[in-house]
Amino acid sequence: MTGETPDPPKSGAPPKGVITLARHGEPALSRRVKLSATEYREFWARYEIMGLLPGQTPPPGLSGYVDRCDVLISSTRLRAIESAQLVGRGRDFTPDVLLVEAPLPPPNWPDWIRLSPRLWGFFARFWWWFFNHHEGQETRAQAEGRADRAAARLDELARSGQNVVVLAHGFFNMMITRSLRRLGWRQTVREGYKYWSTRRFERF
Repeated sequence: MTGETPDPPKSGAPPKGVITLARHGEPALSRRVKLSATEYREFWARYEIMGLLPGQTPPPGLSGYVDRCDVLISSTRLRAIESAQLVGRGRDFTPDVLLVEAPLPPPNWPDWIRLSPRLWGFFARFWWWFFNHHEGQETRAQAEGRADRAAARLDELARSGQNVVVLAHGFFNMMITRSLRRLGWRQTVREGYKYWSTRRFERF
C-alpha cells in the first residue's frame, strides 16, 4: 500500500504519533558478481562497514516528512547514518545499535558453488531463520528480542505524541514490523524492500 505522507497531528489534537521505518539508500558495493560462500562472508563484512553510493537523492516525500517529524533515529551502520544525514538535511538524529541488520552467515557450501550476492543473501537468511545457522553471531531468537526492544522504544516515543522516522535495514525493519503489530500498531503504508522504501504504522 502506498500513499501520501500524513502530517503530524495538529495542535490540540490528542497525542497520536506515527512510526515510519525506512530502508537505507543504495550502498557503494556492486552486487554484479558471483561468489563462493567464503567470498560472500568477505563481501558481507565489507557491506557492513561501507557507506552509500555517491550521487543519490532520497525520495522527496521521505525527506519532506523527516523535515516535519519529531524524532529521527538511525542504525549505527554507516549506510544508515549517511542515509539519515541525506534525508535529515542537517537536522539532529540519534544512531542506535538496536537497529543494526541481523547477521547473514551463508551456509557452509563448497566453493565451487558460486552465486550472486542476492541469492546468497536469500539462502543465508533462510538458513539463519529456519535452521539457526549463526556461526557464533546473533541468533534468530536474540534478534527477535532486539526487535522487540526496538519496537518498545518506538512505541513509547509515538504514544507520547511524537512522530518517529527510523533509517535502518530491510530485513530488520521487517522484524520490527512483526513486533509493532504485536503491540497493536497497524501498517498503513508499505513500499516493499527497495532502497529508501518505507513502512508506516499508526494506532486507531
